Amino acid sequence: MTNHRRPQREEGGVRINRDIRAGEVRLIDPDGEQAGIVAIEEALRFAEESGLDLVEVAPNATPPVCRIMDYGKYRYQQAKKTKDAKKKQTVIHVKEVKLRPKTEEHDIQYKTANIKRFLSDGNRVKVTIQFRGREIAHPDMAQRVIDRVLEGVEGIGVVDQRPKREGRRMIFVLRPVAGKP
Repeated sequence: MTNHRRPQREEGGVRINRDIRAGEVRLIDPDGEQAGIVAIEEALRFAEESGLDLVEVAPNATPPVCRIMDYGKYRYQQAKKTKDAKKKQTVIHVKEVKLRPKTEEHDIQYKTANIKRFLSDGNRVKVTIQFRGREIAHPDMAQRVIDRVLEGVEGIGVVDQRPKREGRRMIFVLRPVAGKP
């Protein structure tokens, strides 16, 4: 129903009823048919007679396109579309797995199994190798761990960010292989 007392301009920027500033508009009737270019007063009168609202759907067109519709229903449909679009978005999380240069073979296999699971879920994995004490003098031990991890995730994940040293840590990022989730 037409209610001229509600706020005329919503946060989405849609103008309705008397808030439409144009002198004439391209009018679309409630059935979706074009009624042509009419004066704004005539469009408002037609909307009032129909018991609906005049909604500006294309303000940048010349002249602006206005449609006669139930504004409450229109807002509901727009909110529903936004909600559905949000549902379809996939959020990519970055999981972190920490290792040490002296990590034993069985532990590397266990951590690699976790990395595989994270990658198959479509997440990226940040692998951190933490150096303690004098381990930092042996980057070859860290490279052995990196090679074992990369060997274990072959075909499932690929290196997204090459291994680099940041202080007492060596970090690299894996992402799922394209074509897989």
